[in-house]
Amino acid sequence: MKLLKKFSIEPKNIHLYKLAFLHESYSNENNLNECYERLEFLGDAVLDLVVSEFLYNSDPNLTEGQLTRMRSNYVCKKAIYTYSMELGLNKHIKLGGPELSRRETDSVISDVFESFIGALYLDLGLDTVKEFLSQTVLPHIENKSTFFIDYKSELKLLCDQNAFEVAYELINEEGEPHNKTFTMVAIINEKNYGTGVGGSKKEAQQNAARMALDKL
Repeated sequence: MKLLKKFSIEPKNIHLYKLAFLHESYSNENNLNECYERLEFLGDAVLDLVVSEFLYNSDPNLTEGQLTRMRSNYVCKKAIYTYSMELGLNKHIKLGGPELSRRETDSVISDVFESFIGALYLDLGLDTVKEFLSQTVLPHIENKSTFFIDYKSELKLLCDQNAFEVAYELINEEGEPHNKTFTMVAIINEKNYGTGVGGSKKEAQQNAARMALDKL
């Protein structure tokens, strides 16, 4: 795998890295009993740890809330998708049928970055992961790249300052279980200030909050 050579990674267990790119559709189609999901679960936690440690050490004056918001920016789906595409991990993914939607494909591209981190951690340990992320993810933090704006937090802060009450209400849910679309509204003092649509309730809430902020 060229990626391993590029970062001077000498694998002990190459199977882990191959497994990191096996989507469940491919595994089902080829009667395999494993896919990348367990590695993704592990890689998600390892990525959070390394980014959290880096942010913690970057500035002793940052509060817990500030650290949490900063971490969210660098471990959100959009950020992880960017890291994955920059490395060309999308070229190694093995998919089966049926064909995925654009949103599902983007999600898989994000997933394999985390599953690759999981494989790297299991194979060579945390120090190797830190070295890899120091070349791929941490430069984005140093450059203060913006991937995610927490509109919900901004809206809550603004409402708290003005003694407003804000809540979110689900008004529509449609689509297949694996490809749902949610519609949420931001309710401020019992009035609808914004409607948002997204592939998850959280995404729809963020979009509703963004619209509400524009109105306020």
